[in-house]
Amino acid sequence: MPDSNEFSNVLQRWSEVFMRQAMHEFNRYTKEAGLSMPQLGVLMRLYHQGSCAVSDLSDHLGVTNAASSQLVERLVMQGYLDRTEDRDDRRVKRLSLTPEGKGLIERLFDKRQTWMERLTNALSPEDQHAIINALSQLTNAAIRLEGAVTNSAANFAHEESNIVPNT
Repeated sequence: MPDSNEFSNVLQRWSEVFMRQAMHEFNRYTKEAGLSMPQLGVLMRLYHQGSCAVSDLSDHLGVTNAASSQLVERLVMQGYLDRTEDRDDRRVKRLSLTPEGKGLIERLFDKRQTWMERLTNALSPEDQHAIINALSQLTNAAIRLEGAVTNSAANFAHEESNIVPNT
């Protein structure tokens, strides 16, 4: 029976290989598309979470509104983003992906999918089955842990809000 150290080492090694491959593809693709990693981050955020205000991007990226505006301007000029006035507040600029921006992200996902298919084809059906079982268990454990951490943080915040200061 493997010990927890062996399991951690194997998991760490897989994470390193997967992240190296993913980052290699991201870096290569961003260069081909003429994008910086922060620009790709903007496109990914909009792809996954939909339209948002420039200020939301600033918060998401941890940069100033001016820095976000510069990133956005380049992406608008490249045809990847649309910038429109908010219907409720004309001072707020809403951002959304253009069809070109959405297509760019989907092509990146297609490249990752191609690598995953090559990896799958390099494994026997028996190995694939074993990995499906193992990754399903690992994913479920991670989700449970994530839920426990989220619930723990929420409970802590709730408990702190109920603290009565000494007077």
